[in-house]
Amino acid sequence: MKAKAFFTPEQKSIIVDAIKEAENQTSGEIRVYIENSCKGEMLDRAAYLFKMLDMYKTKERNGILFYLAIARQQFAVLGDSGIHAKVPENFWDMIRDTLERHFKEEDFTGGLKEGIRLAGEKLKAFFPRQNDDTNELSDSISFGEN
Repeated sequence: MKAKAFFTPEQKSIIVDAIKEAENQTSGEIRVYIENSCKGEMLDRAAYLFKMLDMYKTKERNGILFYLAIARQQFAVLGDSGIHAKVPENFWDMIRDTLERHFKEEDFTGGLKEGIRLAGEKLKAFFPRQNDDTNELSDSISFGEN
């Protein structure tokens, strides 16, 4: 199955809405990238995609990438250096655990929605939304060719 066909249009809309809602609380930026299979190691691939999507170009270096390789049923959540400089070591644990719990039940939409919500909630404490905040990155889901 091609990555683009993995989610229905309704499910894609739920995920994009979750990104918009999360970003309404924070100056942080959230992206989702989905492909069928990962080429190489998950974190290496996520780091490559992070750069390819220009996620490091946010003003506060506070972007988060949710990366899914659906055929391998694996995921990675990667944050930029501005986040790592401010958050505690266990910052990602609840997000990771939430994704794992939903994904084990094959609830990929629910897992992404809840993980994105948690990311926005947690980022709000370190990167609150400002009056002059602009949406620096696209909220749309990106898909790999495979």
